[in-house]
Amino acid sequence: MSRLYALLALAVVIAAVGGTWAAVIIHRPVDQFTGCRTGAVAGGHTQIGGSFELMNPDGEIVTERDVIREPTLIYFGYTFCPDVCPLDTTRNAEAIDILAQSGYSATPVFISIDPERDTPDVVGEYVAHIHDKLVGLTGTLEQVKGASEAFRTYYRKHQSDDDFYLVDHSTFSYLVLPEHGFVEYFRRGIGASELAETIACFIDKA
Repeated sequence: MSRLYALLALAVVIAAVGGTWAAVIIHRPVDQFTGCRTGAVAGGHTQIGGSFELMNPDGEIVTERDVIREPTLIYFGYTFCPDVCPLDTTRNAEAIDILAQSGYSATPVFISIDPERDTPDVVGEYVAHIHDKLVGLTGTLEQVKGASEAFRTYYRKHQSDDDFYLVDHSTFSYLVLPEHGFVEYFRRGIGASELAETIACFIDKA
């Protein structure tokens, strides 16, 4: 289904005896994904997502156009993360498998927010152990910061004298559709089955 656009503002001007007055009826944009959305975004969903330039496990520079070729579930984390990232990334991969069983194709993406340790080789090895379709991305400090800012994510490296530091970070997963951009975010409390069901809803209405 092609994208539905907002109805244009309709101005109705009515002439009356003794004067003229105008009544303006404004129709708000029609959201084709009504019924699928589970959360609201301050300023609207267009405030999240956009262009990025990162590095794949082969050391090649890729952009959002190279990565987002079908419904894509993006997660920002890091490979040294002790528990949250593996659980969230595995949950996302499981949701992709559930979708596949129902005939839907989607891609999970892992973007590292720890480029100092997460080289392309490290990220490549990490994603290979989780799912054969999981795309791993890293980059320079500037590239990672740019991608994080595009999706309005948060991360902060703990100060440490060694390489065993932790990184605080947000834990949302972001659903992006090629023709629509960002459409939804998911909290980590949602299970794989519910996640897959919601993603399918968006795919059906796209």
